[in-house]
Amino acid sequence: RGAMALPGELWAELPAEKRIFCSVLLFSWAVYLWEAFLAHRQRRVYRTTTHVPQELGQIMDSETFEKSRLYQLDKSTFSFWSGLYSEVEGTMILLCGGIPFLWNLSGHISGHAGFGPEYEIVQSLVFLLLATLFSAVTGLPWSLYNTFVIEEKHGFNQQTLGFFFKDAIKKFIVTQCILLPVTSLLLYIIKIGGDYFFIYAWLFTLVVSLVLVTIYADYIAPLFDKFIPLPEGELKQQIETMAKNIDFPLTKVYVVEGSKRSSHSNAYFYGFFKNKRIVLFDTLLEDYSALNKEPAEGEDGENEETKSKTKNKKQGCKNEEVLAVLGHELGHWKLGHTVKNIIISQMNSFLCFFLFAVLIGRKELFAAFGFCDTQPTLIGLMIIFQFIFSPYNEVLSFCLTVLSRRFEFQADAFAKELGKAKDLYSALIKLNKDNLGFPVSDWIFSMWHYSHPPLLERLQALKDAKQE
Repeated sequence: RGAMALPGELWAELPAEKRIFCSVLLFSWAVYLWEAFLAHRQRRVYRTTTHVPQELGQIMDSETFEKSRLYQLDKSTFSFWSGLYSEVEGTMILLCGGIPFLWNLSGHISGHAGFGPEYEIVQSLVFLLLATLFSAVTGLPWSLYNTFVIEEKHGFNQQTLGFFFKDAIKKFIVTQCILLPVTSLLLYIIKIGGDYFFIYAWLFTLVVSLVLVTIYADYIAPLFDKFIPLPEGELKQQIETMAKNIDFPLTKVYVVEGSKRSSHSNAYFYGFFKNKRIVLFDTLLEDYSALNKEPAEGEDGENEETKSKTKNKKQGCKNEEVLAVLGHELGHWKLGHTVKNIIISQMNSFLCFFLFAVLIGRKELFAAFGFCDTQPTLIGLMIIFQFIFSPYNEVLSFCLTVLSRRFEFQADAFAKELGKAKDLYSALIKLNKDNLGFPVSDWIFSMWHYSHPPLLERLQALKDAKQE
């Protein structure tokens, strides 16, 4: 017994920083293995459910069912390999001291530019730029494969390689233009905020998130996609009438040209107080979907393959179905789901900043990740928010998924009360078909991952209403 120490005793003898480091790594792999187990269960469903189940007979034809099965199987396999790569990459970065290495490199770079160690915020910004650049470069092959192999194979990708790279560069630049100034101000507030810095830091992030939500659709989204006002006509009148009936303060309705990027469809609203706008993807609207239009002769970059890809595909919803989908979206607003989500998010943000204030003075947290002599604020934020809080984040994420499913049922019920049960029923089937959603899922996978209830459950709830 004396010669052989028990694992518990060995663990207790380890220095605090080693215990923290090992716990972070073990938890990260535990989460990865749990996710891989769930995905394996779901892949088994994709492999074995090769015929349309009886209850789906009226909803899905066997050709669409098979297409969606193969699409989701490809996505799941891709997700497995990209997830494994991310986990191994993250582990190697931690084991090889990648974070302190990058921090020291940032110090050398800012030093060469005439900013010494006392300019911690400058060094932090260089670190952030290098870290996001590394992340963008290592993620690029996966993104390319996903877009040009998987999405292309299943008829969703509408991008050219040139468009993809232009988009990626633009996205990176816009992200840096927001991330770097916001981070520098946040670090400055933490530095000068005194004992109650966590309150000021939280208030600052609250203001930033509200500003970004306000300006996103007007100034940021148009950098990537073309937004045009929905032309005058029957659909616009019906949308305005519906908004008026439920006191939704609608100011504008836009159609976004999502079909340049992908043939997936969506709709959303944004804006604060009395200034709300609705955005419809052109792929959602039968009359606007580029996939339903005959390509013009000699159209730029048009080839036979693209023509054949789009020729047989009728996509999008009729006006009544679009209104039913919007009835669901406006239900989220009317039932206060948007406000509730903001409140939950801000309460969580405040709690995290408070706990950060409690933990930031603990030198062993920094030592665990290779920072024995310095305790940079940005590194502290990264260690505490990303690594130390990860068990809490997993639990919170699951609770929010459960809440989101509940909200979705309530928004469906709201659309039902507007008399749109029948149209929402058919719209959900069409959207599921257009997006190649697979309607059969493993119960644990569904419970853990699906922020929207499975199609059959939503249809069943609407069917009950239709029969009533």
